[in-house]
Amino acid sequence: MKKHLLMLAIASSCFMVTHASAMTKDEYKVAKEKIEADYKVAKAKCDTLKDNAKDVCDKEAKGTEKVAKAELEQQYKPSDSHKRKVAEEKVDATYAVAKEKCDDQTGDAKSACVKQAKADEAKGKADIKAMKKM
Repeated sequence: MKKHLLMLAIASSCFMVTHASAMTKDEYKVAKEKIEADYKVAKAKCDTLKDNAKDVCDKEAKGTEKVAKAELEQQYKPSDSHKRKVAEEKVDATYAVAKEKCDDQTGDAKSACVKQAKADEAKGKADIKAMKKM
């Protein structure tokens, strides 16, 4: 899971670096349509899975879409609030996927997994609050 999010972050960074200049409205629209198309493809791949693997895949696909859209907004209209939104979407996506993966476990292992996911989410949210104070 962390590998997926790391790859997403790297890809997003590369995308943002290559498009560091201001986007036109048409570029924005095309990029948004691409994000939506990518989500549909990812969602279709999830439909071939079963049980919790499908649920995890769905959460990853939705989280990736939300992060990509937030990054696109930051790219189109850079601002501190959009920067925080990107961070919030990453934290939310990471938490949703981690929590869903915990469903594969039982008993104490599941409880520990959920506890760790919540702790990671709380740390992410604290980092975002620190961004607001800057």
